Amino acid sequence: MVFAAVLGGVILSMPRSAKPAPESEPAPSPPPVSRLIWTYLSAEDSDAADRALAEVLQDPRATLPTVESLLKADPAYAPQPVGLIPENYVPLRGRRYHYGLFVPSAYDPTKPQALMICLHGMGFTGNAYVERWATRLGDGYLLACPTLPRADWWSRTASELVLATIQEVQRHYAVDPDRIFLTGMSNGGIGAYIIGMHHADRFAALAPMAAGLEDVLFPFLQNLRQTPVYLLHGTTDEVMPIQLSRDIDAELTKLGVAHVFREHDRRHPQAGGHFFPRDELPALVTWLHQQRRTAVPKHLTVVRDASHLGALSWARIDATDRIAYFSDRLIDSKDDFIKKRIYAELDVAVTGPNRIEVRTTRVRRYSLYLNETLVDFAQPVTVIMPFTAGGGVDILARVMANELTRILGQSFVVVNRDGASGTIGFAQLAQAKPDGYTLSISPATPMTNTPHL
Repeated sequence: MVFAAVLGGVILSMPRSAKPAPESEPAPSPPPVSRLIWTYLSAEDSDAADRALAEVLQDPRATLPTVESLLKADPAYAPQPVGLIPENYVPLRGRRYHYGLFVPSAYDPTKPQALMICLHGMGFTGNAYVERWATRLGDGYLLACPTLPRADWWSRTASELVLATIQEVQRHYAVDPDRIFLTGMSNGGIGAYIIGMHHADRFAALAPMAAGLEDVLFPFLQNLRQTPVYLLHGTTDEVMPIQLSRDIDAELTKLGVAHVFREHDRRHPQAGGHFFPRDELPALVTWLHQQRRTAVPKHLTVVRDASHLGALSWARIDATDRIAYFSDRLIDSKDDFIKKRIYAELDVAVTGPNRIEVRTTRVRRYSLYLNETLVDFAQPVTVIMPFTAGGGVDILARVMANELTRILGQSFVVVNRDGASGTIGFAQLAQAKPDGYTLSISPATPMTNTPHL
């Protein structure tokens, strides 16, 4: 796994302390390595994480095999309260945000359980939603509903709050990381789309209700290649017109994203068509039971604006041409880059044994995090990408291959194919099986009329 590979590489290079313990006072027994690892993974902020990581790096027992096995094992959880737990807080940006929590009475800390994150609409709170959804989902799910006072779930604060809430629940309860779901109603449904698109690798599925997106955001739906979506919308909705979901349904169909779209014609005495009918619940719950995240998918599409660069599963965009830049409130101010949908795109796929193909648009530099699920490190690994023969990428590829050979002590070769419009392949001839490495590629100079890497 990537964490073990990176962490292990650092651990093995750290010198062990030679300072003996005082003879008059026996040294206290060090905490188990498992506790050190868990302290790092459950740290509430970056400073705490840095301190915990320093302890891991200084512990001679934290060898690569030990750390890797501990990361794969489920942590031990102490018994926790069950039922409706309304008063919970998560720290974020110097404030405390509230979230309501429901834990089924049958919860067993030795058996990781599914987690549903539910985002409320305008005028509601997380507590109000947790009471509603607890009876809807039954005993199969942990349920956490954060409160965002202005219900602006498209903001950067909203995204951070959802991720922080997930982490906070995981600190105390056994959560199955492959069965985390995100749903929301109205404004909360918009948030389910926005947060789900930017962090698609965190969720098993999305279920936005009575919501929509502006069409300038449609390219980000490509991030949901591996994340199915369940859309529900009322045909007589006066708040969020049904056409919003119909347009998204059409776009998801065009992109080949797995999804279900259900329309209903029921009306609520107060909300009209803008609500979630109870008789729609069984179909949704049945669908949710069938969904499970693919932790390491073989095909990814990553679409980013300049304010959301970062990893999606094992692929990361590091640098781009000039592209759209979202504000903290997303697209409250639309310049020409947003209006024209000028974003960066990285498409990576394992197309055969130890063969990865890459396509890019407006990407200058990207990184791939490979592990044994994707490739067999005992065999040659080839990454294929667009290039211009004799151009900046061609030259850089050869320089990089030489540098990788020098640093890793393993042979890397560059293969040109198909003439001037062909590809570059990097084949690793490994003598021993490493646990993982990062391949990072960037052009020396901008190119025209060819995809940027």
